[in-house]
Amino acid sequence: MAYSLINRSIGRRRDEALMKSYRKELWFNVPSRRGFVNITPQVEDCLQESGVTEGLALVNAMHITASVFINDDESGLHHDYEVWLEKLAPHEPVSAYHHNRTGEDNADAHIKRQVMGREVVVAITGGRLDFGHWEQIFYGEFDGRRKKRVLVKIIGE
Repeated sequence: MAYSLINRSIGRRRDEALMKSYRKELWFNVPSRRGFVNITPQVEDCLQESGVTEGLALVNAMHITASVFINDDESGLHHDYEVWLEKLAPHEPVSAYHHNRTGEDNADAHIKRQVMGREVVVAITGGRLDFGHWEQIFYGEFDGRRKKRVLVKIIGE
């Protein structure tokens, strides 16, 4: 079924579905410098609150040293990410990064975020997140010890 958008001031045809839009911020405070948090249950709660049964869910980190990504919730894999990311962009020595000359010590966290990604988009089918086998949504923290937010934006019908 195809849908067309009509200005709300004009109205909509009877056969058109009204698109819903939902927005919520999730807040996290990872007590260590780095960590991975499975946020799938919080996103599923948002989906239920939204009332959307068919559509898309955008989940994105709203801070430049944090990430949102999809993968398996397996501790060995998370350890492997930690090791790989630290080899790719080691925290020490902080003097190795031009960014840290501004008084910061988190240049590595910016690079890690760039590699792991800012956001994910998940299809919603039948009122559920339409995942592949083992897929879960994670918040990746690379410069923690303070509150940061993740945006959940859900659109659909």
